[in-house]
Amino acid sequence: MHTSKQKITDKNNKCNTKALPGKTSAIPNDQNSEGINIDQLLQALTSQLSHHNQVEQLKIWRQIIERLENFPHHSRILTAIVEPSSLSIKYANHTFCQLMGIDRIDEIESKQNIKLNELVSDWEKTELEKLYRLQVLHWVLKELYQIDTANLQLQNYSIVSTINCSQNSEPQYIEFWFCCQQQKVQRVDKTVDDFTDINFQSMSTSEQIAWMLKPGNLEILAQQLKLENFQLEGLFLLEGLDVTVKEQKRRLTQLLVEPESFMQQEKFQQIDKLMRSVFRADDIILLRNEGEKQLKLFIGSEYLTTSNYPKVYSTQNLQDSPVLKTAKDNQIQNIPDLKIHCQTECEENLYQKGVRSLLLIPLVIKTACPQEDTSGLQSVLGIAGLTSKLPNNFYPSDYKHAQELISPFTTAVRQTIQQRFTNIRNIHPAVEWRFLQEAERRSWGLPPETIVFEDVYPLYGICDIRGSSTERNRAIQTDLLTQFCLGLTIVETVCQIKDSAFCQQLRQDMLEHIKSLEEKVSVDSEITARDYLHFHLEIYFDYFMECGDAVKTAVEAYRSACDNEHHSVYQARDRYDQMLHKINYHLQKTWEKWQQQMQQILPHHCDFEATDGIDHMMYVGKSINPKFSQFHLCSLRYEQLRAICDCARTILRLRAESEEITLGVVHLVLVQNSTIDIYHNESTERLFDVKGTRDIRYEIVKKRIDKGVDRETKERITQPGMLTVVYSTDEEWQEYQQYFRYLVREGWVEDKFESGLVEPLQGVSGLRFVRAKVLLLEEGKSTN
Repeated sequence: MHTSKQKITDKNNKCNTKALPGKTSAIPNDQNSEGINIDQLLQALTSQLSHHNQVEQLKIWRQIIERLENFPHHSRILTAIVEPSSLSIKYANHTFCQLMGIDRIDEIESKQNIKLNELVSDWEKTELEKLYRLQVLHWVLKELYQIDTANLQLQNYSIVSTINCSQNSEPQYIEFWFCCQQQKVQRVDKTVDDFTDINFQSMSTSEQIAWMLKPGNLEILAQQLKLENFQLEGLFLLEGLDVTVKEQKRRLTQLLVEPESFMQQEKFQQIDKLMRSVFRADDIILLRNEGEKQLKLFIGSEYLTTSNYPKVYSTQNLQDSPVLKTAKDNQIQNIPDLKIHCQTECEENLYQKGVRSLLLIPLVIKTACPQEDTSGLQSVLGIAGLTSKLPNNFYPSDYKHAQELISPFTTAVRQTIQQRFTNIRNIHPAVEWRFLQEAERRSWGLPPETIVFEDVYPLYGICDIRGSSTERNRAIQTDLLTQFCLGLTIVETVCQIKDSAFCQQLRQDMLEHIKSLEEKVSVDSEITARDYLHFHLEIYFDYFMECGDAVKTAVEAYRSACDNEHHSVYQARDRYDQMLHKINYHLQKTWEKWQQQMQQILPHHCDFEATDGIDHMMYVGKSINPKFSQFHLCSLRYEQLRAICDCARTILRLRAESEEITLGVVHLVLVQNSTIDIYHNESTERLFDVKGTRDIRYEIVKKRIDKGVDRETKERITQPGMLTVVYSTDEEWQEYQQYFRYLVREGWVEDKFESGLVEPLQGVSGLRFVRAKVLLLEEGKSTN
């Protein structure tokens, strides 16, 4: 809330001294504008003292009185006396006046009707107004309702309010409370009862207190008060204390321990602002332990305003640095002047940026890590720091503030380290536990470990839209020809009206482009043709529109056809996109239904992608779930085949129900009976990569098998509406032959199999395949 600049008499200097050590006597309390009239006071004292032995005593008294006069100017307590009904301020001390932006008037006689609610902007929305209402409520309940308010502790309430002394200064936080010993309260209109909905008269004393002690009830009563209907006789004493640093530290702590990463820009801005205010600093820094004996330096102002990548320092280069000493000693370090203490590149870089003094705060955690680490960083999460452009900027009091912030800062850095893992997109719940485990390890300062799942069985399957590229090229060709023909109509119409050699040549260019598009569409045709029309035709439209109504009609037809987000004819491509989306949507919906059932068999990892069709990659094994057994593996393999068959059925039904679906979908499952090792590679975007050369063969087959052909017939091994299984060994076929019998029995596939050898792929040979026609539900039977 903002304060307005006003004037009020500061009576704080009034000192009504009744007696001093020695003889008891009344002392005049007349004052000048500066406070106590020392000469009058001393004159009164002198009249009571013998001349021969009191000279030294008078000197002492003068010193005491002069000190008493100055005491109020150094008090930290804000004090004001307020008339409760009008909120007029009758008295305010120097500290209150200074904080609230009020000018003192030297003449005590000057009368100023200054009100508390006028000093505070948006008074009715402030915490101070709520506190005032609670104080009035205390006396209303006590005087008018004869309720014993002692147990309510209303006079012990305090609030923290924000005061803006000026527009350019930072807000200050003041804790306020009211004090009052006696008040008389009367209603202006005795017929008005603010609490008609609460029948206090029917309640016992204990019931009244119990009701009001329920959370929020007192605040509700206070807000119901019609303040203008009460006349209070007496005065309120308003006192306050500046708790700005305390409140800033509380808010800092709250921000730091919140679960979101404190490196998020908006949150970091708030932390940066509060830290600089508490420590009177120009900037904050963070050196984060990156492992492998490295520290990464984040500078607050650069992190917020530039894209500069954080500087990385090795511990070897920091051997003589106070940074490393802070980490090793686990002690807050104050570097009073970097001009003197520039031992390493780190301090030199900071000094070049204008930093003179530095306060370093270690963020160290206790760890049971048995490994020897000569760098001294094995249990260090990082180091927080405050910088200043002034030498000797940080005081002993800053050590205490820094000490109090170590715990919340450590928590914040731990959470940020954890979220570097836990915020990875698409971590499957079956393997999430291992990522959380590693995040927790690293947050405790333990050295990083690669996340590896050993000896897992891969189950790969794909539902691929056959001929999608060819169909899209056909759609591109149709749209471009339509647009060029519309453009040709414009040019030919202009040629009929204007005898222009340039226009004739433009017509020939259009005809050549149309002929080229009719023959074939290349990969870049979509872009090059669109650019040609824009730079060699559309730029002339403003002129063409002036060539007559016929040309104008042709241009409007062209523009109407291109009036869409693509700014081109897009009808055929739009039909293609909708068809592709419909196929993918139904395939994905079918697969997700089966995947939920498969997870019930045993939790396992499943990667899923949808582009021109869908493909999935499942991993199952004891390293993922310790309950894994051979039964789970067989169950999941059979369930995978049923799921793929259901995807095939979905597309067959779609094609039967809609003439718009002209593309076919092929379905394949790749079998591998040997296990592989997978690991999380932090340098790539993929969640898992295969580990070791023996496992890479499986990845190669995955990428190429959908293009595989029969070695004898040279036709594709995958055919629309059929389930194809690719395997390598007799043992694998024996297992899957059993599954095919089950599929036939359940009515999923036809009891007629086609098999053969796969033409050797680049780097892979010896693959075989078997395929069977998938039956619609009405053609067979199904237990699903």
